[in-house]
Amino acid sequence: MQRKPKETSVNLSVNLGGMAMKNPVTVASGTFGAGMEYHDFVDVAALGAVTTKGVSLNGWKGNASPRIAETASGMLNSIGLQNPGVQHLKDIELPWLAEIGATAMVNVSGHSFDEYVAVIEALEEAPVAAYEVNISCPNVDAGGMTMGCHVPSVEKVVSLCRAATKRPLIVKLTPNVTDITEIAKAAEAAGADGISLINTLLGMAVDARTRRPKLARVVGGYSGPAVKPVALRCVWQVCNAVKIPVIGIGGITCAQDVLEFILVGAHAVEIGTMNFVRPDAAFRIAEELPHLCQQLGIKNLAEFRGTLQL
Repeated sequence: MQRKPKETSVNLSVNLGGMAMKNPVTVASGTFGAGMEYHDFVDVAALGAVTTKGVSLNGWKGNASPRIAETASGMLNSIGLQNPGVQHLKDIELPWLAEIGATAMVNVSGHSFDEYVAVIEALEEAPVAAYEVNISCPNVDAGGMTMGCHVPSVEKVVSLCRAATKRPLIVKLTPNVTDITEIAKAAEAAGADGISLINTLLGMAVDARTRRPKLARVVGGYSGPAVKPVALRCVWQVCNAVKIPVIGIGGITCAQDVLEFILVGAHAVEIGTMNFVRPDAAFRIAEELPHLCQQLGIKNLAEFRGTLQL
């Protein structure tokens, strides 16, 4: 039986750079697919948005296995943006999301500047509410994080994507940089409507008995509860550096975590690793959020946002 959230009087609505969200909760790309396999159990459209798995122009096979390693307080992944390509997204997943009334944000990936643009151009006639331009994945050798670490490449890819669409453009940033505010300001100046952060931290795991790395690619993206303090710091810094909305990502496990990200300035959040712990995690958090707001006397998230007292 499908579970639907209970209604409350708390105003959870968000305008994220032009994308209207009924609540501030979406899922992190690559942790949820498009939600088709969940819909018998939860109302996928109840989320503020569904963020799709990163999509490239043509399908990518991803990295060799093993490509997942669990840690004491998180996980490492080196999936490598495996996906069937943009045509599959257009033919199958986006029409389904539109049919159930979900708001779709497409995570755009590419090996080159031209591929980012080509993906957006291929989606311009599809039911897409916003694009999340992924220039922060640490698990590919070309594109991804290599484009998100330097101001000139950030400016170029965002400018090209901006010219290709009038839809809201969210740029996803990596924490694996010296100064994340410099990168965020470059994305804003190049035309981004919003920033999402953080993508995973670069990490590794080894096995002392076999004397081998636990990931075939040796290093991978580290996520989970352990990264939350880093994510909060990055979100707070970026919210104080740019004027566009910010999506907070990293270690969110409950409604209180959501409010902490909003307290430091975030407009919305993405739930990632918790989806592997509990497939209904994002929905449970979205259900808990208005009740926690009522307990804390928060009637409108907009009035609470960015009110951290220093």
